[in-house]
Amino acid sequence: MPELIKLYIRQCFIGFGISILFVGMLYAFDIANLWSLVSTSQDGVLVTAMLVISNAVVFCGVQFAIAVMRMAEPHDDKRDGGTPARPHPRLQASTIPVVRRPDGHGTRPTERIAF
Repeated sequence: MPELIKLYIRQCFIGFGISILFVGMLYAFDIANLWSLVSTSQDGVLVTAMLVISNAVVFCGVQFAIAVMRMAEPHDDKRDGGTPARPHPRLQASTIPVVRRPDGHGTRPTERIAF
């Protein structure tokens, strides 16, 4: 089996476990009287299964995304092994003239504005 599939299945198991823990904590702390509602309802098992599965979808996706992002190589600010990366010329600061109002109010004739 390819390594990426193994990684995905492993992360899904972890996400499913986190989902079970999360729903258990929701019930333990009785947030929004959730445990009271589920324990007195006839459909409590169905509601619990729906909560676990819907949270598992989210937590599995997040867990896999974190695992994939952690596989990236460390960022290096130097391009060719020794020369530092230079900013793009269009992103450097430039001098733009400021238009003065006819009544003479305004600031200096030019200001340095960085884009």
